[in-house]
Order: sequence, then structure tokens, then C-alpha cells
Amino acid sequence: MSDSQRIRLLSSSLIVGFFLMWEVLCILLNVSDLVLPRPSEIIVTMWTRFPVLWPHILQTLYSTLTGFTLGVIIGVVLGVMVGTSKIAYAVAYPLLVGFSSIPKVAVVPIFVLWFGSGTTPAILTAMVICVFPIVVNIATGLATTEPELEDVFKTLGASKSEILWNVGLPRAMPYFFASLKVAITLSFVGAVLSETVASNMGIGNVMMTASSNFQVSLVFAGLIILALMGVSLYAAFSWLERRVTGWATRGNDIAVT
Repeated sequence: MSDSQRIRLLSSSLIVGFFLMWEVLCILLNVSDLVLPRPSEIIVTMWTRFPVLWPHILQTLYSTLTGFTLGVIIGVVLGVMVGTSKIAYAVAYPLLVGFSSIPKVAVVPIFVLWFGSGTTPAILTAMVICVFPIVVNIATGLATTEPELEDVFKTLGASKSEILWNVGLPRAMPYFFASLKVAITLSFVGAVLSETVASNMGIGNVMMTASSNFQVSLVFAGLIILALMGVSLYAAFSWLERRVTGWATRGNDIAVT
């Protein structure tokens, strides 16, 4: 058995063991379903309610991916500006840090006030929450580019834009893909946060409605669905990262934050 197969087996065993322990403890301790439902009950709820949950899953996925895409575009542009210009770094970076320090739950009511309840606040919340990691990692990747490589291109008469395109951005790719894996999980947090406050669609809204009706198993079903979507997208970006920046990896898959 190879090392990768052994790691997958250990990971799968840990996940299965966690849910088995959860099931057994709930039975032995006679835990009420209103406090902590058993995994078997959550699975049954997911199966029986899936036709109803499916439109909400699509809504959350749409809001998350749309906000994530917008956040990536804005983050890359700002990251390139901050990473290549000392003036932009001095002016924009403190503002970005200050904006990132604001709890995103505080901006949701502002988005609702401007755009009304629904999909738009969820998209915007998912966007703003994932911009900062991308900006930081792109700027870090550009700032850590070897000066020797830039000097070689300068001696060949390359312009700043050519150096950026041929040296800076390729060297920043490992940082960029690491930030994508962080940003996609944060985008889910932002979208669901907005759905719990100002939306009548999405998994966040389902969880809030189920909580108010004491349908605890449905609340946990929503949590597991969100976890599965987050892990799936994280794995997709990890796969893409290995294909694009395999030359920069050393056998680990640790995200830069």
C-alpha cells in the first residue's frame, strides 16, 4: 500500500470513527434529539428532505461561487497593485486591514439596506469576506520574487509589465492557489451568514427556519451539507493547484493564510 493510499485510509477511518462514536455516545447517554440528534437521524433527514433542500443547495452554491468569483477578480487586481507598488502598499494596505477587521455580520444589514433582502447581499458578503486573503497572498508572492530573476529580465530589456507577467505572476501562483482554498471556505461563511439574516432561500435560511421550529436534525443536516460542499470545492482547488503549481509543492497541502 502506497503512502497516499495509507493516508486516505487513515483519513476515512477517522471520519467514520468520529460519526460512529457520535452515534454510540448519543445512544448510551440517551441524548435528546432536541439537543444532539444521532448521525443516523441526520442522514435520514437529508434523504427524505433532499427534494426540498436541493433548490436551497443550488441557491447557496450560486451565491457562494458568484461572490467568490468577484472576490477573486478584485483580490487579484488589488494584490498586484499592492505587491508591485510601494505607494499602493502604503496607501491601500492599512485600509484593507481595517476593512478586514470589521465583523462581516455588521455589513450584512448595510447590504440589505442598499439592495434589499435576497441573493445580492449574500453575494456581496461572500465577496468581501474572501478578498483580503487573496490580496495578502498575491502581494506576498510578488514581494518574494527573486531579485536576480528580475535583474536578468531587465538586462534583456524587458518592461515592468513583461517582468510582472513572466516572472512575478508565475512565482505568485502557489500563494494564489493557497489563498483560493482559504477564500472558498470563507465565501461559504459569508453567503450562509447573509442567508440567515436576509434571505428566504439558501441553506442558511433553512437552518434558521428549522431552528425556530425545533427541527434540530434538519439544522445539523444543513451543517453537513455545507461541510460537504466546502470540502468538495476545497478538494477541487487542491487538485487544480497540484496541476498548475506542482513544481512548487513538496508533498504537503498546507494553505497559506
